[in-house]
Amino acid sequence: MSTSRTVSSHISADSLRQAWPKPAVCRPIVIIGAGGIVNDAHLPAYRKAGFPVAGIYDLDRGRAARLAATWSLPVFDSLAQAVAVPGAVFDLAIPPAAHLDVLRALPEGAGVLLQKPMGRDLAEATAILRLVQDRKLVAAVNFQLRFAPMMLAVADAAARGFFGRIIDIDVHITVLTPWHLFPFLNGMPRVEIAVHSIHYLDLIRGFLGNPRSVMARTLGHPQTKLAQTRTSAILDFDADVRCLLSINHHHDFGPRFQDATIKLEGEEGAAVITLGALLNYPTGMPDAVWITRQGSDWCQVPLIGTWFPDAFIGTMSNLQRVAAGEDDTLLTSVQDAWHSMALVEACFRSSAGAATPVPVDVDISHHTGA
Repeated sequence: MSTSRTVSSHISADSLRQAWPKPAVCRPIVIIGAGGIVNDAHLPAYRKAGFPVAGIYDLDRGRAARLAATWSLPVFDSLAQAVAVPGAVFDLAIPPAAHLDVLRALPEGAGVLLQKPMGRDLAEATAILRLVQDRKLVAAVNFQLRFAPMMLAVADAAARGFFGRIIDIDVHITVLTPWHLFPFLNGMPRVEIAVHSIHYLDLIRGFLGNPRSVMARTLGHPQTKLAQTRTSAILDFDADVRCLLSINHHHDFGPRFQDATIKLEGEEGAAVITLGALLNYPTGMPDAVWITRQGSDWCQVPLIGTWFPDAFIGTMSNLQRVAAGEDDTLLTSVQDAWHSMALVEACFRSSAGAATPVPVDVDISHHTGA
């Protein structure tokens, strides 16, 4: 392995982009929902970035008050009070079933970041998209893996032609996930793909676009009552593109062979990414990115941040910059996120018993009437 930061004359590892530009002026953020992810990722990210948080609202006022006290923030007594903050951008860290009701309460034209998934299924995602369009909301879904420093670096290398045409993506997750930390998943009919592997499906779309079809199997485990915690999926792109996911959240045999890796290969170069946050969760291990080109040694990219919390700075920055006219593209807009939800839907349909690959429905007008 090379310790040099110069992989080849084509690119320097430490020149790769790892952070999204912050807005020149950040609007006040109103957080709706006071679950663990807000304490573990949203608020640490906003404090690290210096973003102002106007306050927190949750149906359980006691839970909101405890979280607000930890972070020295105001608590809103009602949703009406929360949405009345002038010029605010809204961070909806709530279950997918609550998205539509809260979106209806927001001021027309407001900026809003929705926790993934975008509704419980494709029909609900379509209803969310229609509502966003009707109310002219500037809305994104918090697919923050795209904004993790390691993924921004790999995406930058890809955009600069470092890998050549991407022809192989392999997601391999073999970890022990403490599911008891996520009690809201109990009783949900869709779990693993909808709340976890959706990150990888969205990321793959960012590199390869929409697949033509998918074959998937998602299932539970004898040690849990959750609907699904393990998944295998094969995504069909061009004839010479291989793409698959192998996900196991129940590797309860010690840390030695736990793995959380994404391998990306192009015709000219490759990358191997370690998702450190998933190893020994929630403590985590360091993220890592190694890249190479044909004829060169592997080189480790020196990372300047981590998935949690830095990626959450990126999603909010992109939303704020689009709302201010500083960015032209909302990377994880609800329009783009709808396609990730369509891919999730196809995976569940395939797992439900389809004998042949399930085409991925990418015709948004068929659902919205637009």
